[in-house]
Amino acid sequence: MENIQFVIDVEMKSYDELSESDRMLIDAAKEATSRSYAPYSHFFVGASALLSNGKIITGSNQENAAFPSGLCAERTAIFYANSEYPNAAVKSMAVACRDQQDFIERPSAPCGACRQVLLETEKRYGKPMRVLLFSKKGIYIFKSVTDLLPFSFTNDYFKK
Repeated sequence: MENIQFVIDVEMKSYDELSESDRMLIDAAKEATSRSYAPYSHFFVGASALLSNGKIITGSNQENAAFPSGLCAERTAIFYANSEYPNAAVKSMAVACRDQQDFIERPSAPCGACRQVLLETEKRYGKPMRVLLFSKKGIYIFKSVTDLLPFSFTNDYFKK
């Protein structure tokens, strides 16, 4: 038997330690939570994506009574970015979550489906996508989506 370990490099910073560009991205994700439609979970998620062309795209979670019909903030932002700016890579994505009272205490990671879409987007452009996860206690910063999904399924499996 062989034991395999994955080591993930995660940086944690306070808001004040971030670059101006990262603070703008976090602010856009936080603001996007106000456009969430979350009448069932009351968990409001905003995402913002900084594209290689300098544009910042945002998305928010959109729930539906038929739960599989809703969409997460991360995928909303990515799909819009890919639709509007198909030649612009996503350089960084920020995610912010709050309940009805305030932003959460510890960073919340994207769901599995969102991680897969983020990974596919990163692979599509052949460049790492930084991911910033906001919380009141600090921001986790991942250098690449592969750090969020280390044992991932990619199109490499389809190549003969």
